[in-house]
Amino acid sequence: MSVVDLVDVKKHYMLGETRVEALRGVSLQIDRGEFLAIAGPSGAGKSTILNMIGCIDTPNEGRVLIDGQEVEELNDTELTRIRRNKIGFIFQSFNLVAVLNVYENIEFPLLLQRSPSKREREQAVKRVIEEVGLADRIRNKPSELSGGQRQRVAIARALVTRPLIVLADEPTANLDSETGHRIVDLMRQINETEKTTFIFSTHDSHIMEHARRVVSIRDGRFTGEERKG
Repeated sequence: MSVVDLVDVKKHYMLGETRVEALRGVSLQIDRGEFLAIAGPSGAGKSTILNMIGCIDTPNEGRVLIDGQEVEELNDTELTRIRRNKIGFIFQSFNLVAVLNVYENIEFPLLLQRSPSKREREQAVKRVIEEVGLADRIRNKPSELSGGQRQRVAIARALVTRPLIVLADEPTANLDSETGHRIVDLMRQINETEKTTFIFSTHDSHIMEHARRVVSIRDGRFTGEERKG
């Protein structure tokens, strides 16, 4: 069953009087539990696709469906609910809150949901902290962590709500190659054990090697696809 469907999606932006064609009619179906990389050079349209899937942006033409729901038919409250409950985000710049410690950064999405009790939040946070190997760092602030540790916090924060989809936008871009490899291996392990769908925007060869499917994009169009089983 597909969790994401893009159907002939087109998107353009205006920069002054210049029209920039970000997506030129892309279609893509992503099944539950995939570990998929959207690969291409800067400006190819990778991040625009993630923004569509993350309900951050909408197409000028075409359709976007998340877990069978047509994004264009949803109001702002419903879109916010999808982002909070079904989608986790991992960014290359980590996007952690500097004044919060590791535990508090990871707990934050649960506070936005307002539904879990304090005990349920504590159990959820401790579960993902163990998964990413940061049990000894829960009281540290982001400034006291290495780049790899910060990205582990970002992964835990994305996973704590048990989302249907995790979107990772160039998650290894600010890491050295060895740390980046460990982060990719961790996400692949989580994908295999939790069956969480991971969708990457990347030009990192290590991510592409570990992805089960790689879709290539250039100039707003898909140019090829490789499946690895």
